[in-house]
Amino acid sequence: MRVSVFGAGYVGLVTGAVLADLGHHVTLIEVSEEKIALINQRRSPIFEEGLESLLARSIDQGRLSITNDAESVVGSSEVIFIAVGTPPLPDGEADLRYVRQAALAIGRGMHGHPRQVIVNKATVPIGSANLVEVWVQDGYREVHGRAPSSEWYTVASNPEFLREGTAIFDTLYPDRIVLGADEAWAIDRLQELYRPILEQSFEPPPESPRPNGVTSVPVVVTDRISSEMIKYAANAFLATKISFANEIANISERVGADIVQVMRGIGLDQRIGGRFLNAGIGWGGSCFGKDMAALTVTAEEYGYQPRLLHATQDVNREQRLLVIKRLQEALKPVKGRRIAVWGVAFKPGTDDLRDAPSLTIIEELLRLGARVRVYDPIALDNLRRLRPDLEVEFADSAEDALDGADALILATEWPSFAEIPLATIADRLTRGIVIDGRNFWDPEAARQAGLQYRGIGR
Repeated sequence: MRVSVFGAGYVGLVTGAVLADLGHHVTLIEVSEEKIALINQRRSPIFEEGLESLLARSIDQGRLSITNDAESVVGSSEVIFIAVGTPPLPDGEADLRYVRQAALAIGRGMHGHPRQVIVNKATVPIGSANLVEVWVQDGYREVHGRAPSSEWYTVASNPEFLREGTAIFDTLYPDRIVLGADEAWAIDRLQELYRPILEQSFEPPPESPRPNGVTSVPVVVTDRISSEMIKYAANAFLATKISFANEIANISERVGADIVQVMRGIGLDQRIGGRFLNAGIGWGGSCFGKDMAALTVTAEEYGYQPRLLHATQDVNREQRLLVIKRLQEALKPVKGRRIAVWGVAFKPGTDDLRDAPSLTIIEELLRLGARVRVYDPIALDNLRRLRPDLEVEFADSAEDALDGADALILATEWPSFAEIPLATIADRLTRGIVIDGRNFWDPEAARQAGLQYRGIGR
């Protein structure tokens, strides 16, 4: 099938590369000349495990290409994905300027053959499929002076549920695929596109072997509005689970309970489940905060005050500064102290700094007059490029960050940090203070190594 994908970010790039590897002919449409040059060199502009080799193979086999000339390719595409960024505006509403630009380009390049399914893949506000229809008509009207035939195309919703760090796996072996469309032929087209994944009939790529027991993938077929709501509801629920765990952690610490044991105890209940119940410094990244804000704005537009959504966001904001309070309790004053921070990416397995809790912590440490030295296995180059205003020192290794530091804050739980003996951490820190923002280490083992250990809810 001939497929076009607007946007070579996390969603667009992974979606395009996977579909090409499954045998479809995919053209990525991207405005960034830097990204185009990197991809043509078989290099990924983002860090995602396995993506670079997947890209190289698809390009070498002639099934994946990239261009900035949207109008020259969209007219021949059977499926067109819009996977551009939808960053939050100051009021929390999603910024749809890039979605609009893509829709206008689709309209300009449309000529009615073949019949096309235009798919909102990016997370967009509820009702955006209607907007995309209008913008496609506007683009066609610019060129032809009239609206396109409604028989030529339809707009569908197919939300992504990718996790950075496991995006290829999540695309090939998803928990479900959600298809929202008002035309039966569009559903048929998308089911055919995804048939290898739905039936698990493809040969697994070396980058992502098939897990045992995965023989098919459920598909949810619904209307466009419900599909858009499914994406927001899923992220809101996951964010709420994390904030709930953090709320219980703060209570557990006060009464003397261990949050790790508490969450294990409730997570074994099949009605609850154990995922997304890890207490710590809260969630970050490009999805949860943006989607929570957009869903809140939508609810308020319709006259409803979503109190639970507000509370979930409030708990998360406050949780980020909890490590600062822990540090102040152990190290008085913080001003003039040297603090090591391990991890700046919002989660392991990515170099993404969007809404990373570590940045809030670093900013507060600097405001309080501390000297900060940071280390992250992947994300330091991004930190240098995106936040040149942060007056921090960059360490060459995790151990190097510790030398001369009074305390260590763990902000991102990279597995490689577990390879460093706790005794080494104790020896290199001048005061042996560790604030574990992810409950990464065993408290008793840390204390036996000579560390003054503080976790979250423990």
